[in-house]
This record gives sequence, C-alpha cells and structure tokens, in this order.
Amino acid sequence: MALALDAVLLVVGRVLFGGVLAFTGLNHFTQTEQMAGYAEYKGLPAPKFSVLASGALLILGGLGVIVGVFPVVAAIALAAFLLVSAVIMHDFWAVPDDQRQDEVNSFLKNVSLAGGSLVVAAVASGGWPLSIGVSFF
Repeated sequence: MALALDAVLLVVGRVLFGGVLAFTGLNHFTQTEQMAGYAEYKGLPAPKFSVLASGALLILGGLGVIVGVFPVVAAIALAAFLLVSAVIMHDFWAVPDDQRQDEVNSFLKNVSLAGGSLVVAAVASGGWPLSIGVSFF
C-alpha cells in the first residue's frame, strides 16, 4: 500500500524541522563554553546551565517532533523557548549598529521557527502517520 503524498510530505517536513532543532541542541553541548559566554554577555543567570538545559530542550523537542512522541507538548515547548530566546538573546533593538543585522536575522529565524512549531502542534493534535504515536492529545 502506497503512502499518500500528504503523509510523505509530513514525514519529510518533520524530519527536516525537528532535525534542524535537534542538531542545534547538540551544538549547545559541543560548544557549551562559547555559548555560555554569549549567554553571560546577554545577562542570563546560570549561563552554562541555561545553555545545557536549552540544548536538552531542543534535542528532546526536535526528536519528539520527528518520531511523534508527545509531539504537541514538544512543539509548544519549542515555540515557547524560541520566542523567549528571540527576545532575550537576539535583542536587535539594544545592540550597536554593526551587530544589528545579525541579531535581526537571528530574531526573525527564531520567530519563524516558533511559528512553524505552532503549526506542527496544531497538525499533531490530530495524530499523524508514521509516528510512534505517544501523546496526551
């Protein structure tokens, strides 16, 4: 039995979307010191812990989206993290002109990924094909 095109697109989209976020989370563990320095510069309390905790959230959330384990919870957690991170870490309105464009780009990336996370949460609430299917909703 062939998979419907929408099921194939959903699986590919989940892998691409969740995979990028999970990979980003891995970077929090491989580049902890550099990221903690930036977090400290931005005024985050417990910068190293914040980097590691956010890395774990990104990995678990990304994998949750990919395999369908608590996908609504994973997607909403990712959206919340991405929006908070956009405002706290990429405050383009408060940086010198030579840093502004980089921060605008990162801010917009986080906001768009948060929007994508909310779309994933909406779609996941109805269940989806080729997933483990563990969910609250």
